[in-house]
This record gives sequence, C-alpha cells and structure tokens, in this order.
Amino acid sequence: MRHIAIIGSGPAGYYTAEACQKQFGEGVRVDVIDQLPVPYGLIRSGVAPDHQSIKGVARRYEAVALSDTVRFVGNVRLGRDVSLAELHTLYDAVVLATGAPADRALGVPGDDLRGVFGSAAFVGWYNGHPDFEALDPPLAGGEVVVIGMGNVALDVSRILAKTPEELAGSDIASHALAALERAGTRRITVLGRRGPHQIAMTPKELAELGELARAVPRVDPADLPPCEADAALEPGQRKSVALLRGFAEGRAAKPIEIAFDFFAAPRAIEGAGRVERVIVERTRLEGAAVVGTGETYAIPASLVVAAIGYRTPAIEGVPYDARAGRFANHDGRVAPGLYAVGWARRGPTGTIGTNRPDGFLIADHIAADVAEDSGKPGRPGLDALLSARGVDVVTFRDWKRIEAAEIARARAGAPREKFTSIAALLAALAD
Repeated sequence: MRHIAIIGSGPAGYYTAEACQKQFGEGVRVDVIDQLPVPYGLIRSGVAPDHQSIKGVARRYEAVALSDTVRFVGNVRLGRDVSLAELHTLYDAVVLATGAPADRALGVPGDDLRGVFGSAAFVGWYNGHPDFEALDPPLAGGEVVVIGMGNVALDVSRILAKTPEELAGSDIASHALAALERAGTRRITVLGRRGPHQIAMTPKELAELGELARAVPRVDPADLPPCEADAALEPGQRKSVALLRGFAEGRAAKPIEIAFDFFAAPRAIEGAGRVERVIVERTRLEGAAVVGTGETYAIPASLVVAAIGYRTPAIEGVPYDARAGRFANHDGRVAPGLYAVGWARRGPTGTIGTNRPDGFLIADHIAADVAEDSGKPGRPGLDALLSARGVDVVTFRDWKRIEAAEIARARAGAPREKFTSIAALLAALAD
C-alpha cells in the first residue's frame, strides 16, 4: 500500500488523485487536504460565476472523491493544524497542489492605495471566497481601470458591466451582486503594455463583450496593425484580433463603455488616500521588448484591478523559485518524497485541462520513487493527530451536505447561494 497526501483540492489535486487511482488501483490511499471546508479550489472561487459550463468538470472530481481510495480532508490548514514534516512521517509521498492563489504585485507607486486590488482578491470577492468576503471594493465611482490583457481581465470587465438580469443564472455571491447593482460604473479601461497581436484573450471570452446588454467595447483603430499582418497569427489569435477590429468599427452608445487601451503601461497610481487616477506611459514594441516612449497621461479611476498574473505562496522549508512565483522543482520533483503539480509546479499557465497530464506525470514519478509497504501509517496516523488537536475535519460527504444547503438557499434561477465565511460553512454542516 502507498499512502499519498495531496495539499490542495483544485483541478491539479483531483487530477493527481485520479492518476494515482489509475496507477496503483486498490494499492493506494490518497488524502486530499484543503484549508477550506469546501473542495474544488479554482473551480469554485476562480472560474467566472457566469461560466457555469466550465464548472461542470467538478462532476469528474466528485466521482474520484467518492471512491474508497481517495478521501477529502477539508478545514485542515498546513502549518496550523499539521506541519509538512509531520506529513512526511505519515505518508510515502506529499504532493503540493496549492495552485497560485496570490496576486503578483503591480509594483508601481501608489499600488497600496484604497481601491487598488489584485484580480485574485477581486475575483475571490465576487465568487464568495471566505478570504475576501469583507473586501468591499469602491464601486460607486464611474471609472474603472483593469490592468492586463488576458481572460481574467475580460472576466472582471464583464462582471462589472453585466446587468443583474444577465447574472441571474450565475453563482455570484449575493454580497457582490447587491454591490454591483448599486455600482455607478460608466467606463472600464482595459490597459495593456503591448498591442492587439500580443493579447492572451481567447475568442470565446472576447466575443462575450460584444453581447452585453448595457456595455459596448471600444478599440482605437490607430492601435490596430495592418490587416495583412494578421495572416502570421495562430488561428485562435487571428479570431481574437478580428473581434478587436470589429470593436473598432464603432457601435451604438450604451451606458457603459469598455475601452481597450493598447501600448499603455501603468507607471503610478495617484490619489489622496484612495485611487483617483492611473498615470500611464505610452509604449512601443522593439522586437519582443516593450519600450516606454516618455509620453505620459492620466486616466481617471475610482477602482483599479490588476490582472497581471499570480504566484504560489512560499512554504517554509520548501525550495522556492521567487522569480517564477512557484516551487522550485525538476519536472515536478521538489525533494525526496515531495512533489509539486499544476500551477505550483509550472506557474500560472495553461487551462484547467492542462492539469490532467500533469497529474499523471506525478503519479509516474511516485511509482518510480516510492516503494510499496513502507510501514507509514497514512490515514489512521493523520486522523489520530488531528483528533488529538481538536481539528474539525470536513469530509466529502460533509461537503455534499453543505452543497445541498447552498442549493436550497439559491435565489431564483441561480445554481446555488454560497456560504462565504468559514463560520457559515461549518454552521451549515452543523445544521
């Protein structure tokens, strides 16, 4: 028997658990440990609440979680309830599947002003993550600046621009929905240091901006390269740029404008105790390099959301690559008996599905590195340790009761109404 602990119950964690099931059959016991009482990580708190079809992958993870060989161990925090060293004494292999939940710092003067947020925090707020329930972003002002040219920037812009009716079928947190209904947003400026050919936005997500009831996307035609240059792009990128060209042709006015500002790098955020403007430098491309031109201008802003990437928080005693924002590893191996998978291994790149082959890679490593029947206690040892410390463990079947309560309290048309604090999640279980 091999005993494996996976830290993190998001896509990387469950794909790794599934891979270990297939690799070892009945000869493995996998404990998927998470600091929250609820599973699924990015699926629950990172995927946009109006993209319910993407969240359907959780059904695959549920099939894994309800098997005899895999167990969800929720409400257990590494470093508080159990140490990494203790897990090494209990399990043959420990896999870090913690993702990259922390925002990359914007790193400009004024990025600590009130009203400036990273996208992980802002997305966590409207998705009901307990860590961000009390975020309270200032939405009364009319000007928002979103920094970044990827799909997360699109998600943030779209959620800010949608009507309550357009969000009716989503699982957006009720506190966010109420705040957005009161918001006075008039203009959302999406800033990117590079040009239209360098965006990381995919066609499906970009096309959604053109279908919003009260918002219209705008692109300055002067920012677009000659049409013939699009031929060198990959097909998906070409579709995205074609959509931008459509946005540049002009559309009927709507109450909210989503303006793409290309070749624009934020240099400072200014305001008297809170954000009031973003100072931007015009840029140009020299090959692949972004070069400032020295021309600066100010964009009014009452809210700034930086969607410029994520990083994996460091864990004491685990080798860390600070530049890449992930655990230092060689093809997923961090140290003897210690592995990293998903964004914790690769950095924040790829889609949800990218984590599946990643999980099978780690299962192969464990098969090669770890002998059977080491004598380590695995599950019973962890249970005894947590019981002695009075830790209230949440199992997957407990989670199903919480989920049923969330479904039962959903507003009309919504799939669920999330509990957005640890106390409320545990209280629902007690009820």
